[in-house]
Amino acid sequence: MSKPPLPDQSPDVLVIGGGNAGLTAALTAREAGASVTLLEAAPRPYRGGNSRHTRNFRCMHEGPLGVLTGSYGAEEYFDDLITVTGGRTDPDLARLVIGETPGAYRWMAEHGIYFQPSLSGTLSLSRTNAFFLGGGKALINACYARAEDLGVAIAYEAPVNHLAVDGSRIAAVEAAIDGQPVRFTPRAVVVASGGFEADLDWLAAAWGPAAHNFLIRGTPYNRGTVLRNLLDQGMESVGDPTQCHAVAIDGRAPKFDGGIVTRLDCVPFSVVVNANAERFHDEGEDVWPKRYAIWGRLVAAQPGQLAHAIIDAKSLDLFMPSVFPPITAGSIAELAAKLDLPPDRLNETIATFNAACRPGPFRPTELDGLSTEGLTPPKTNWARPIDTPPYYAYTLRPGVTFTYLGLKVDATARVAGAGGPMQNLWAAGEIMAGSILGQGYLAGFGMAIGTVFGRIAGREAAAHVR
Repeated sequence: MSKPPLPDQSPDVLVIGGGNAGLTAALTAREAGASVTLLEAAPRPYRGGNSRHTRNFRCMHEGPLGVLTGSYGAEEYFDDLITVTGGRTDPDLARLVIGETPGAYRWMAEHGIYFQPSLSGTLSLSRTNAFFLGGGKALINACYARAEDLGVAIAYEAPVNHLAVDGSRIAAVEAAIDGQPVRFTPRAVVVASGGFEADLDWLAAAWGPAAHNFLIRGTPYNRGTVLRNLLDQGMESVGDPTQCHAVAIDGRAPKFDGGIVTRLDCVPFSVVVNANAERFHDEGEDVWPKRYAIWGRLVAAQPGQLAHAIIDAKSLDLFMPSVFPPITAGSIAELAAKLDLPPDRLNETIATFNAACRPGPFRPTELDGLSTEGLTPPKTNWARPIDTPPYYAYTLRPGVTFTYLGLKVDATARVAGAGGPMQNLWAAGEIMAGSILGQGYLAGFGMAIGTVFGRIAGREAAAHVR
């Protein structure tokens, strides 16, 4: 079988990275009249980066929009972001993203991406989040099909290892295709190659040895090669290397690429204990889409970087299940044995929790104020006794989706170089998301950043070559 021909090595616009942000940039630039080459490090079956695992897109709207119900105004959206980030965001860039999401929603719909009403349970977000019909894989396939129809040149298994910086511009890009070095000389470059979460040594440099116990729920191809290469050449960085989108996932997940199906949504209805059978945080702090991303960091701080979420028969059907079945037992002591926890200590923790629960209305889809009394840490919502067998447990480990250390950009997605803005370099997606996500996460917001800044970067790169 003959090898495919090399893509255009001197395109108007070279896009590095084939996830949602890169594809959006490539499509936008191509539709603006530029010739475009896209380099994807992954093999074709694994194309799309972390976008393969996405489910939804958080969107502002003043009234019903497509599958979105009611309204979700810009100020409420911004307040939600401030809550989860603790104010660690660039407010101007954040408001830019929020304001552009309705246009991004329509743009996706025009490019063959279909939406469906929100899912039930803890992902009941009909007002705030539009869910992709077929999930992230369907979104990626639609974008690649459109790119191929428009004549975007695409190369798979084409990792970039060096961008040659010449003053305030990128003079050349060096990649490997079929294991052979290939040099590109584009007029404009968009980097959308993600974070560094798949480089465990880099994670450990920031987090310490505990990082080697982390699971990477995202793609194994986001190793941060492009990011490090540019930072080493003086590009201005933004964000904290210890901050990331890290959620609590099933401890039985694979080391890499477990994706969305390994996420555990049972925490609000559970008691979560560490390896010493001790509670360590308020499980009912807020509705799950606003708080789920803190639990990866919380578990990472526990002994052995693991924890266990314990529920009873009353709560089994209240959340989206993991791809793995729960561990089941007829008593708390039996469950402790299966989890390798001290039985007496777990019995005491559960009994103390149960004694602190108070009667009141239980409303699983909203903050219900059903709180414990006299317990530290408290459980401030959905606090019901764990007293109805059979009992169930899921083991939790930190699952890193993407890291927040990235490239600093302005409102035009232009990368900040050592001596000022770069002339022909733009960034979109996770590689620049730290400009807006200083900590924490808001469900569907990564897709909002990637799509909005992908469109901006593609538009600006095409305008530059014109």
